[in-house]
Amino acid sequence: MSETTDNIQVTIDGKSISVAAGTTILNAARMIGGDVVPPAMCYYSSLKGSGGKCRTCLVEVSKGSEKDPRPMPKLVASCSTPVMDGMEVKNKSSQRVLDARQGVVEFLLINHPLDCPVCDQAGECHLQDLAFEHGLEKTRFEFKRRTFDKIDIGDYIKLHMTRCILCYRCVYTADQLTNEREHGVMKRGDASEISTYIKNSLDNDFIGNVIDVCPVGALTDKTFRFRSRVWYTKPMDAHRDCKKCSGKAVAWMIGDDIARVTARKDQFGEVKEFICNECRFEKKEKTDWVIEGPRHIDRRSVIGANKYEEPIPEHTPLLNKA
Repeated sequence: MSETTDNIQVTIDGKSISVAAGTTILNAARMIGGDVVPPAMCYYSSLKGSGGKCRTCLVEVSKGSEKDPRPMPKLVASCSTPVMDGMEVKNKSSQRVLDARQGVVEFLLINHPLDCPVCDQAGECHLQDLAFEHGLEKTRFEFKRRTFDKIDIGDYIKLHMTRCILCYRCVYTADQLTNEREHGVMKRGDASEISTYIKNSLDNDFIGNVIDVCPVGALTDKTFRFRSRVWYTKPMDAHRDCKKCSGKAVAWMIGDDIARVTARKDQFGEVKEFICNECRFEKKEKTDWVIEGPRHIDRRSVIGANKYEEPIPEHTPLLNKA
């Protein structure tokens, strides 16, 4: 007789859910949704080995399980900690978590420059959102920050290593999505950097996806660089017949012109269907695509500001109600 897999009861910020054994706290929180979901800068559900590096997803386990109700003495990384039956977790309801998250953001901003006004990632940057919610008004870091020269690591990709937070997402993407990985993390300690081997360029068919997985502005699209702010563009779901990928993408339009093309992301900023370089960089004519309609940006972001429906106040009468 087979046992049901949905038999683990976990409570996060007072909200309970039953999940399959082996589910992590982060994924259980994502099933609940809303404010109980911890932020994640390095974890990516479709990339093996990701997670456990940025520490932004730390949570407090106030009850280990029904069998052992003792709380865990230290905060744990929710992206790599599996749930136990009867576990109780605190995310935003824990001051310890909020204080730790503020400290993590401060560490991430030690070397990452606050150049949002000139960064192409502004408006859809996860670190920008995190810094707005948990960052300090000013830095306490008094030493010289590390800086790097901007380099081209391919015909279409610009690497701005000064902004990199070493989340390793692009490395995992290139390693697992492409046939030959030509870049990785070089050196050690505070000298670590993302770079290509012997100045090789990244030119395989799916390497453009490293731009989509980057949570900050370290990897940018040279065909869109400095062309427009994302909140001035219209994100439209579009598709085309492609022999290399699914052909499902988002066309970011300025008027009737396509300014850039990206893969479709879910509410957690993750790509489920990666697209090829041809769709991303070479198909910029409106006639190349079948435009389906406006893309709904689920994730709270500047992109979605004033563009989508807002809840109607209860006292407002509904007009033309059928």
